[in-house]
Amino acid sequence: MTPDILCLGEPMLEFNQKPDGNYLPGHGGDTSNCAIAAARLGARVGYITHVGADTFGNSFMALWRTEGVDTTTVRQVSDAHTGIYFVTHGPDGHEFSYFRAGSASSRMGPDDLPVDALKAARILHVSGISQAISTTAADAVFSAIEIVKAAGGRVSYDTNLRLKLWPIERARAVTHAAMARADIALPGLEDARQLTGLEDPDAIADFYLGLGCGVVALTLGPEGTLIATAEERRRIGGRRVVAVDATAAGDAFDGAFLSRVVAGDDPFTAARFANAAAALSTLGYGAVAPMPRKDAVDAFLQEQD
Repeated sequence: MTPDILCLGEPMLEFNQKPDGNYLPGHGGDTSNCAIAAARLGARVGYITHVGADTFGNSFMALWRTEGVDTTTVRQVSDAHTGIYFVTHGPDGHEFSYFRAGSASSRMGPDDLPVDALKAARILHVSGISQAISTTAADAVFSAIEIVKAAGGRVSYDTNLRLKLWPIERARAVTHAAMARADIALPGLEDARQLTGLEDPDAIADFYLGLGCGVVALTLGPEGTLIATAEERRRIGGRRVVAVDATAAGDAFDGAFLSRVVAGDDPFTAARFANAAAALSTLGYGAVAPMPRKDAVDAFLQEQD
């Protein structure tokens, strides 16, 4: 399989707190989540990363193969571990605690990139987390972007701001530089407000269009998504559900949106589908387990429209 979408970043084993206080093990990592979401929805997807030659790394390899994510560009290394994180839930939402220092993915650099695979990809998806985990990882993302752009592919970038990983000044500098080379901007509203210093969603969309992005999909939580291009913009309404866990809802949106873009949908149609997929992903616990398949999203849309 030649992937249409290649995702690059760090997978992490997840321990998600349940209402009884116990932790449910699962798989996470924003770009890995995106890859799985897109694959479940019918896209041809591959992943670029390093994981440890350990139990957690083996678990990810098995997961990706089960989900139909191509692992040709995944490397297992014996001198570094696979990262893990914990999710706790409280009145202010979910909170993440990371144990990733020195992880296999954080040691990746530009020389580790699979150049031929990147040249063949239609879309490369990366995120702020992909760049925040280390300076070498940040450089790897910039190099991957240039390889894909030079070959005629497109770049998708989710800001996914995590201030536990880097200070806001560096986050702004790096993500703005990456967004200036991106074709599809996928910021969340709260991230974008911190990164741009702007409050109004339309002003934020204008900011990213001004950097050079062709499509801005600014997610607004339950309110849906603002889709903006140089020619047109629309707010695509969110889908109401009784959510139990919003972990990775943004990643589910990304994967669903990109799966429809490579299928030929315009960004407004893609956002309608992605909003529904993201809503459905909040109906169960964990990042991966609740991510829907295409028939479930289609049925949900039919029921609500």
